[in-house]
Amino acid sequence: MRVTDFLTDALVAYRAGDPAGAAALAARAGTPLGEQLSIYLATDGSGPVYDQPAAFTAFIRGGGNVGLYERLSAALAAEYERRKPESLLDLGCGDGLAVAQALAQSSFRPARIDLVEPSAALLADVGVPEANRFEATAQSFLAVNGSTWNLGQSTFALQSISPAERVAVLRELRSRTEKLVLAEFDIPVLDEGSREFLGSLVTRCERGVAEYGRQAPLVAQGFLVPVLLGVAAGAERTNWEQPAAAWVTQLELAGFTDVTVEPLADYWWSPAVLITARGSDEG
Repeated sequence: MRVTDFLTDALVAYRAGDPAGAAALAARAGTPLGEQLSIYLATDGSGPVYDQPAAFTAFIRGGGNVGLYERLSAALAAEYERRKPESLLDLGCGDGLAVAQALAQSSFRPARIDLVEPSAALLADVGVPEANRFEATAQSFLAVNGSTWNLGQSTFALQSISPAERVAVLRELRSRTEKLVLAEFDIPVLDEGSREFLGSLVTRCERGVAEYGRQAPLVAQGFLVPVLLGVAAGAERTNWEQPAAAWVTQLELAGFTDVTVEPLADYWWSPAVLITARGSDEG
């Protein structure tokens, strides 16, 4: 069997509710991802992805993310300078790498900056001292906070909202933001759960693990493997990424107009894109 076959079979077993079998198959692959996947499953790694902030910090500040976030922050800074928003919302800001770098590069700084992030540990590390911080999911925040914003943004975060809830969140954002900017990955169009889909996941994730050298165990155990299983897990999944065309469809369904997609950066997982959409009362 090929290495990819062992790892694909491991994901098949995991989806079928057999983590022990999945761990054994992953170990037989003999690759860095196989080793880390086997360890994670054998030790019952069942905590949420962001239980290990150090892993997320190492991930986002290493490998291909260095170039990705340089381009992302430059694009956001250009948006701030172009639109000069007095109020800015960042949903799922993580530890603030994108927004902090963008603000540092921009000649314009919004008077009000609202940061929303469910992880208290990550939120505490955001280097934007004047910002308002809300430890909450996008859903819970929008349900209790009635503010409106000139500009809303979310960088690789809305994929964590299930499809059943996402359009409702987008619809709420449409009525309360003049413009929305999303950074997401334009993933391949594949049938979810198929061997081609699972094989694509392990091939791409193997490339990611290889980028981190000595930090690979930390990044894999605390971030990459949980994300991989969250995407692969079917009914138990915790991540619902989708192709760029599907984001456009959902935004338009939510009522956004003038939706555009622009290339942002090549990346080991999938090409990153910047999606912009017109919301309420934009001049």
